[in-house]
Amino acid sequence: MATSLGLGLFSTSLSNKTASLTAKPSWSSSSPILYPHQVPANLRMVRTVTYATVSNEAPGKRAPRGIMKPRRVSPEMQDLVGVPEISRTQALKQIWAHIKEHNLQDPENKKIIICDEKLKKIFGGKERIGFLEIAGLISPHFLK
Repeated sequence: MATSLGLGLFSTSLSNKTASLTAKPSWSSSSPILYPHQVPANLRMVRTVTYATVSNEAPGKRAPRGIMKPRRVSPEMQDLVGVPEISRTQALKQIWAHIKEHNLQDPENKKIIICDEKLKKIFGGKERIGFLEIAGLISPHFLK
């Protein structure tokens, strides 16, 4: 019987020193279920746990990739975030912090951002933008 438990495989088998995979044991009956009173006394139960490993590196130790990787940013973005390199996720967090801190959301429709001078530099001089546009408008400010 084998049952999958997370990353490990838990196996239970009956052993009489050496197990044969092809030969049918002499004590087996036609019933596929073995009850404790049917198992001969000289057999013992063996349990093993095996784990599959994906790589030799410990989780959480690999270098950041994609939107989590810090990248150089334009001077306009540096004025807002205050650092020369930042990840896209952290830049978005800081942009939203700036928006909330300066109360730049439209009071009637919170999905609309009213840009101040710093945001206008980043968002191409637009007066108002939708919050879904932010991710696309900051892309040119991440340099390769």
